[in-house]
Amino acid sequence: MRLNQYIASCGLCSRREADKLIDAGKVTVNDVTASFGMKIEEGDLVKVDGKEIKQKSEHIVLAYYKPRGIVCTEKDSHAEKTVIEDVNYSERVTYAGRLDKDSEGLLILTNDGNLINAMMKGSNKHEKEYVVKVNKSFDDNFIEKMSKGVYLKELDRTTRPCKVKKLSNDSFNIILTQGLNRQIRRMCDELGFKVVSLKRVRVMTVKLSDYDLKPSTYHKLDESEILKLYKAAGIQL
Repeated sequence: MRLNQYIASCGLCSRREADKLIDAGKVTVNDVTASFGMKIEEGDLVKVDGKEIKQKSEHIVLAYYKPRGIVCTEKDSHAEKTVIEDVNYSERVTYAGRLDKDSEGLLILTNDGNLINAMMKGSNKHEKEYVVKVNKSFDDNFIEKMSKGVYLKELDRTTRPCKVKKLSNDSFNIILTQGLNRQIRRMCDELGFKVVSLKRVRVMTVKLSDYDLKPSTYHKLDESEILKLYKAAGIQL
């Protein structure tokens, strides 16, 4: 198994983040500094920052309702409260895909870095669904422009075509298959609107409405729910 994949399977981080740890010289295999791209065998001793890591025997996946004001980061001395502190789960978990501080709704947390990697890989085009309220009324032209894709000057990119449905004169439902930084807010800005509230209601097969969750609470997915999510992510258990 590749070292970055092993680190991810231990629930420490995604494979991409594992590569950064290896590149920074923070990983050792059998007490020798690891090299990029190396593979490990059964019985090898892997340490990160001097601490041994081991693969997780149980796949833990949490559907968590992130409230506004909570920051998607593991450590931040300037943050009033982080996601990890708010969840306060008994075992180490981390999140798959961020929600910015001013947004709320569904966030998936897990101890499986391989699941995180599969969910966050842009080319997989996994769906994420949101309900958005803006600062003024819009017409069908707004919905059409959002659906076709919006050029974002700051990022010099045009967003992928997406599904947008009008809910009221100033709110809409949107399903994205990519995760650019503050994407929905940037799209609305480009079209002359400001987001008043943004709530993620679905990530792939997991829907916020399936659970009676209030802000700062979570549901631990059962075996059938986990199998469904992993299948959608292209991972075989």
